[in-house]
Amino acid sequence: MADDHSRPAPASAQQPMPTEKRRSGARRRVLKSGAIEFGNEVIACTVRNLSPQGACIEVNSPLWFPDRFTLGVDGQRWPSRIVWKKQKRLGLAFD
Repeated sequence: MADDHSRPAPASAQQPMPTEKRRSGARRRVLKSGAIEFGNEVIACTVRNLSPQGACIEVNSPLWFPDRFTLGVDGQRWPSRIVWKKQKRLGLAFD
């Protein structure tokens, strides 16, 4: 009888590709204050990682804000869009 362990796992059982492999560039870990800016509103956030292509931020406020906004960090500003959400963390891509 053939050993079942030698068969490849079906695609549905395989692990998803790690996040690092899906990104176009590596993000470096940071811990900085940031600002979500839209219209006349500014909401404070914490920037957890940053790259030229995007960022991961954490918000403490449960307030609503749009899917597209400007992220301000250290005097720089990036037009951004949300690509994923997990509780208080948001993954951003810079436009």
